[in-house]
Amino acid sequence: MDSLNASKSRYATKAYNPEKKIPQEQFDRLLEILRLAPSSINIQPWHFFIADNQAAKERIAKALVGKYAYNAPKVMDSSHTILFCTLEDITEQHLEDLLNQDDVSGRFKDEKAKQGQKDTRTGYIDFYRNEKGDIQRWAENQTFIALGHLLYAAGLEGVDATPIGGFDEAIISEELGLAEKGLIPSVIMTLGYRSESDFNAKLPKSRLNSKEIFTKL
Repeated sequence: MDSLNASKSRYATKAYNPEKKIPQEQFDRLLEILRLAPSSINIQPWHFFIADNQAAKERIAKALVGKYAYNAPKVMDSSHTILFCTLEDITEQHLEDLLNQDDVSGRFKDEKAKQGQKDTRTGYIDFYRNEKGDIQRWAENQTFIALGHLLYAAGLEGVDATPIGGFDEAIISEELGLAEKGLIPSVIMTLGYRSESDFNAKLPKSRLNSKEIFTKL
């Protein structure tokens, strides 16, 4: 599918067919696309929890109670569900891990280039932590870039998907021990194939028109 038609045809799936599963090879490809998602200064401040079986999906669904209960069937009937988490803080260890991976990947021609990358990242982190005062918000913005990246890729792959922001953060944090891992839960994404009963599949797509959102300078 071409990119424009994928954008026109994809939508937030409201009901999944629990009998249809994403082939493992295709899901592995989607995970690799997610791993390759872009982020500011390649900071990659994320961790993803994959639920690909009923027991795992039940753990995620524990957070879909009360006012969020309407989201539980999406998780339970999905083929796969992913919990997107964000680092609580950008630690020196994370920065060192990134720099080492850059080195292993062959991105530095010499030590000066390596030091330059380190200084650039440190400068940005200092700016968002100390001047902007919102390092966690900035980090979580990167996680949502990854979400959009995978939503679009799923559309191209012919896989239905739903971003879910409505869940009990305290419950999922306790269930998965996120605080001990230095993580905060950001968003849930379900993947699979739409049910015939999904009302949203039959509705026309609605977006503001171009005159309202584009200004040519």
